[in-house]
Amino acid sequence: MPARSGPVAALLILAYASSAVADEPLHARIDRLIAAGHPNHSKLAAPAADDGEFLRRVTLDLSGTIPSTAEATAFFADTAPDKRVKLIDRLLAAPSYARRMAQAFDVILMERRKDTRVTRAAWETYLRDTFAANRPYDAFARELLSADGSDAKLRPAAKFFLDRDLEPNLITRDLGRVFLGRNMGCAQCHDHPTVNDYKQADYYGIQAFINRTFLFPNAQAPTAVIAEKADGEVNFTSVFDKAKKTSGTGPRMPGLKPLDEPKAEKGKEYAVAPAKDVRPVPAYSRRERLAAAVTSPDNPAFARTAVNRLWALLLGRGIIDPVDQDHADNPPSHPELLDTLARDFVAHNYDVKRLVREIVLSRTYQRSSEVPATLTDVPADRYLVGPLKPLAAEQLAYALSEATGNTSADAKAAPLVATFRGMYGGVAGEPDDGTTQTLSQTLFLKNGPVVRGLTQPKAGNLADRLGKLPPDRIADELFLSVLTRRPTADEKTDVTAALTRTPAAERPVFCGELVWALVTSAEFRFNH
Repeated sequence: MPARSGPVAALLILAYASSAVADEPLHARIDRLIAAGHPNHSKLAAPAADDGEFLRRVTLDLSGTIPSTAEATAFFADTAPDKRVKLIDRLLAAPSYARRMAQAFDVILMERRKDTRVTRAAWETYLRDTFAANRPYDAFARELLSADGSDAKLRPAAKFFLDRDLEPNLITRDLGRVFLGRNMGCAQCHDHPTVNDYKQADYYGIQAFINRTFLFPNAQAPTAVIAEKADGEVNFTSVFDKAKKTSGTGPRMPGLKPLDEPKAEKGKEYAVAPAKDVRPVPAYSRRERLAAAVTSPDNPAFARTAVNRLWALLLGRGIIDPVDQDHADNPPSHPELLDTLARDFVAHNYDVKRLVREIVLSRTYQRSSEVPATLTDVPADRYLVGPLKPLAAEQLAYALSEATGNTSADAKAAPLVATFRGMYGGVAGEPDDGTTQTLSQTLFLKNGPVVRGLTQPKAGNLADRLGKLPPDRIADELFLSVLTRRPTADEKTDVTAALTRTPAAERPVFCGELVWALVTSAEFRFNH
């Protein structure tokens, strides 16, 4: 049969190639596109993480804590070639996944702000239920952006607005950052001086969706709900305009056209007219249009920002980094990958759990964080090595409880988690990257009574159990419990020698000191 040639053959080749890409699993596409971002990726990239490194990393990322000794022992003994896939699926199906995602999105959405009009318990329950049910992310966002607090069941969803006191500039800034990947705070007063994409008109286009809203019955009421007027326009003046020309804009998403808005008939502006002690309801609500406008397929920034934030949560940095600086002067490190993730996310109904699964299945995620000796330059945006991330406050609290053998139900763990949030939560209302280590945090961890109390021997905890073991078995149990790995030969020799010199009656206390030394180490405080 003669070889095909000409335009028909070219079309057949193109169709075959397109079909092959479409059939390629997302995690494989991730690896292919990451590899394409560096000319020597295959030669320079770190090898796969060993079982201990992978187990600890993925458990922290998907469960918010470290694996138990029993879980580690079972995973190490498992010889099945698909054991990592099975582990990922088990972690995603566990209740601790919803807890971990709830904690992560609490930080993303609220940035450690003080709980004022929505209680922490109600908010956390709402978030856990959302991720346990794996609600589509666009539906979740629409609920957050449309809830007004009047329905008791949905009041937690209104926290994004209520616990920012419905302050228009704060909400405009944070809505742009969290859902659109754009920190346009500087555009409140003028076009951004260095970022051409961030225009003052874009800033006020977002604000126009909410400028008619107010807290009812008043801003002082802790049970206040969101109400809205039927009129009110947004006008702005650049501080750099000497003529002080005033401009205006209707509600619109950055880069898109203003919404088409109906004109209300005179006398019919309200479905529920304003009156004493009556919450007004306009016949046409700009705020109701906000949720649809943000999550619309016509607004690609929404899906793009969502997948970039999830990628950053798992890989330690965004494809666009920082995650709220999406503009032409800060391009994505891997543009095709970001587009691929966003399209796939939309095509699969904004399925968060599926996207998380595909990312952690990738070789990119599963690489060792140990820098190969041959790699002298490690550009962070090329993903040549695995992620290295400081533990979030909640991860540190749960991991410390697990490592020291002081595990308890969530309700009993809440005070410890709250303590760590207070110490490691960063500055309220600011992006939390977890990279700043303060002197107070160091003293709290190394000398404070909370950590000391967890590491000292008590009935059934790790120090107590270790003190009852023969000296030559203690190092293995210690390192496996705290660091999810076996000790090196030198570590085992040093620990065993020190224990042999310690009188049997003093070993539990000495074991507590060993536990303390490991849980306060950098190896414990980072996910690697």
